[in-house]
Amino acid sequence: MDNVSERNRLWAATMEGYGDESITRAHRDSVAQIAAAVGPEGFRRADREAEQDHLLAPGATRSRGGGNRAVEEAPDDFRTCFERDRDRILHSNSFRRLAGKTQVFIFPDDHQRTRLTHALEVAQVAGGVARATGLNVALAEAIAIGHDCGHGPAGHASEEAFDKFIPGGFDHAPWGADVSLRGLNLCLETLDGIRNHSWSRPAPSTPEGEVVSWADRIAYVCHDFEDAVSAGIVRDDQLPDIVAERCGRRRGQQLGAFINAMIRTIQRTGIIGMDAPFAEALAAFRTFNYENIYLRDASRDHAHVVVDMLTDLVEYFAQHSDDIPNVAERGGLKDDDAVMESVAYVAGMTDRFACRQAVAVLGWEVSRLPRGIND
Repeated sequence: MDNVSERNRLWAATMEGYGDESITRAHRDSVAQIAAAVGPEGFRRADREAEQDHLLAPGATRSRGGGNRAVEEAPDDFRTCFERDRDRILHSNSFRRLAGKTQVFIFPDDHQRTRLTHALEVAQVAGGVARATGLNVALAEAIAIGHDCGHGPAGHASEEAFDKFIPGGFDHAPWGADVSLRGLNLCLETLDGIRNHSWSRPAPSTPEGEVVSWADRIAYVCHDFEDAVSAGIVRDDQLPDIVAERCGRRRGQQLGAFINAMIRTIQRTGIIGMDAPFAEALAAFRTFNYENIYLRDASRDHAHVVVDMLTDLVEYFAQHSDDIPNVAERGGLKDDDAVMESVAYVAGMTDRFACRQAVAVLGWEVSRLPRGIND
């Protein structure tokens, strides 16, 4: 221990915490304490579920016991079924991998969004709307955290690459619910919200799911514009007048305007939606982003490279399925199963891992790979 710094000695000294033989505290000088009047059982799940009947709005989704799951589970002592769903998604491999998946810019710089930070921002927007309108916040957050877990690497171009391999085409929304998160045994309401969060899909079966559909669009329209301005792709003075006048020029102003518009609309009408003036501004904002960010020449060029790379990777692993982790141990796959397993494997890859695999197994030159904004 002679070569250990004083900082490390102080850190090591906290290993056992502080206190007496009965209770350990985190800090030597801790005095935090709450009244024990709630009794030895604490605020248990069943008690909080009963409170929801009084606190949540009519029509909001109630938490009930172990939840409506494909495989029945005993309820948790303290967490509601949707809180458990949120936690399971948060700790899942599929969610963690979103940190390495493109939101708009592949290989983003330190301050640009990834799919993971996008999901967290959607959860904040959805939770804010749900909390203010008497909806089930835990369900809204669970759907929001998981809504993009079905996305492949390198952005929406991955869906085009996978389309040809999946009967009916590849859609990240149902893929996330039915494949990426399948092993978590989530509640059917959570899966429904994830499966149907895209506006092109059928409406979710819960108001919380519909809130997430709006929160997704609100979040990405605002933060994608901010990232594009930071990258020099657009200028903030190019923002459509209808957006600047009704919602402001800064992301915080815009988010606040759209969120408050939703809350006012839901409180006034009970409908999960947004009043026409702000919905018109949101639509104009999204149209601007599509024309100037998502569909710019560099984005289309990038998409062509991504489609070629991911198509080649799926075809390679379908023909060499034993190279997919754990497949050989299961005794291999039939041809049709090999294609689906290959799509699942490649769709789960992060951007960088997919690029490394293109070099390692396809023999691609590094110069052929998708390029980051500053490359």
